[in-house]
This record gives sequence, C-alpha cells and structure tokens, in this order.
Amino acid sequence: MSDGQSVRLHCFAHSEGGVSVFDHWAADTGHGVDVAPVPFPGGGRRGPERRVTTHEALLTELLPRFTGPRPGPYALYGHGLGAMVAFTVTRALHEAGLPGPAFLAVGACPPPPHVPAELPDARAATDAELLDILGGKGAVPPSSDEGIWLRAMLPVLRADLELAQALDEAARKPSPAGPLTTPILVVASQGNPLAPAGIADGWQQWTAGPSWLRTVPDRHFFVRGRQLPRLLGRACRVAHRLTQESVPVG
Repeated sequence: MSDGQSVRLHCFAHSEGGVSVFDHWAADTGHGVDVAPVPFPGGGRRGPERRVTTHEALLTELLPRFTGPRPGPYALYGHGLGAMVAFTVTRALHEAGLPGPAFLAVGACPPPPHVPAELPDARAATDAELLDILGGKGAVPPSSDEGIWLRAMLPVLRADLELAQALDEAARKPSPAGPLTTPILVVASQGNPLAPAGIADGWQQWTAGPSWLRTVPDRHFFVRGRQLPRLLGRACRVAHRLTQESVPVG
C-alpha cells in the first residue's frame, strides 16, 4: 500500500480453542494485511483462564482491543461462533458511538437467532443430555472413540454453546442506536447445509449499510483453506483504498 499502513484483520475462530486455524493466513491474505487472531480467555494459547460464557464477560474482555487509538482501518472476520462474537463486538462499538470496523465479515454462520431450537439450554442441561444431542441422539456409543472424544471436549463444547446462547439472547434485544451501518461481507460454502448461501438475506437485515455474499468451496471448515484468506485480503485492500479516498486533502 502506498502509505505503508496495513489493514489489521482481527479473526475470531469457530471455538474458543481454535485460533490455530488462522496460522497460515498471513501467507494467503497478501500485502498490506496484518492478520490478528483473537484468543479468548480459557481457550488455546490463553492457558487455564476461565472460559467466557456471557455477553457481558465477552465485551469486557474484547472491547478494549478496539477502543484505543488505531493507526489505520481494521476489519473483523468471524467463523461459526466467531461470527457471532465479531457481530457482538461491532454492535457494541456502534451502540457506544465509537468507530467500528471498515467491514464485518461472517462465515459459516446463520444470522441471529442462530442456535437451533432443538438444542438444550447448556446452562441447565446435564452432561448426558448434551452428549446425547452432540452425539446424534445416541448415535455415537459412549465407549467409541468419538464418544470418548466428545466427553473429553465436553467442557469446551458446553462453554461454546453457553456463549452462543447468550449472544443470541443479547442480539434479540432492540439496539438503542438502531441498526448497524457497517458493511457486512457474508461468506458461505457450497457444501455447508448449516449455513448455505441463503443466510445472506438474514444477515442483510442486521445492517443499514451494504452487504455482499461470496461463496467458496468446501464445507463448514473452509476457514482452513486458501480461498477465504485470499478473499478477505482483497476486501481489506479495497477497504483501505476507499478509506484513503474519503480522507479530505489539505
């Protein structure tokens, strides 16, 4: 970029421990983009901290990243649950009257409310009830490798589901600041029944700004491929150019 600045692309993973999926992105987003994975407390590289499971705790943890001085434009991308996290942060900045991202990108996630009604309340469900749902209503025997994996991952899965439910509940409440004005880029995949291309219509209702839909190959975990970071890299460079063009000269 001509002015030497980079667009910082803050990335939120599909699970609290999943930021490693962004490890290869710096090589694919291209010039002028600074990839910044955002770890959550208690997940992945943040060690044994308590996991975030409420709307209030999430914003207490994350908002300080976006309220201080910034040298240039930035963007947010969230995948799966991370899309709801990125949306929640963007909405909180809007309600506080603070500058938001140049654009919000959401992938593999239907718009709120997005938690399926058949899922139990993670805050009240027993381990057995959650395992029954997550294992396909008894389709996975508890003694199988998959059943053992589900039991080992249950604390993470429960925390993810609790947070998803909390963010859905917060999103349903009317915003005193009205709808977002932030542009939204919706990324869907060709083989993902959980979040097909039709989800773009639902996301469009959450902003008064422009919205776009882009589809990429693969299924739910297209975040691991190369097309998504390339797409977002191009979007960041366009956002930077538009920001520079809107700055008055003299």
